[in-house]
Amino acid sequence: MLVTICKSKIHRVTVTDANLNYEGSITIDEKLLQSANILPYEKVQVVNLNNGERFETYVLVGKANSGIVCLNGPAARLGQKGDLLIVISYCHLEFEDAKKYKPKVIYVDAKNRIVKSIEQKA
Repeated sequence: MLVTICKSKIHRVTVTDANLNYEGSITIDEKLLQSANILPYEKVQVVNLNNGERFETYVLVGKANSGIVCLNGPAARLGQKGDLLIVISYCHLEFEDAKKYKPKVIYVDAKNRIVKSIEQKA
């Protein structure tokens, strides 16, 4: 049996821009994505701490070390510049493997620079 588990998350990133006139997705600084083991075009859940919105989209890669977190297309209606988000990626694991799995968690400062990265070992 497969279960869906939190693979990784980027905790409390700040939205730097919102671009309604785009096809859709969320653009995130490449360094944050690499640190969180999130791939380009990977499906993620985005949780907005300011308004309670939750939505799923896919990730586009932004310039490394730029701090960019841009809501694109329809997602631009679900948040605005300055909002705090949690970006969560998931994976499917066998039940017994999932019991031991620990997600990678990235914490950032107000400029979306990594301040702490936790990768627990099972």
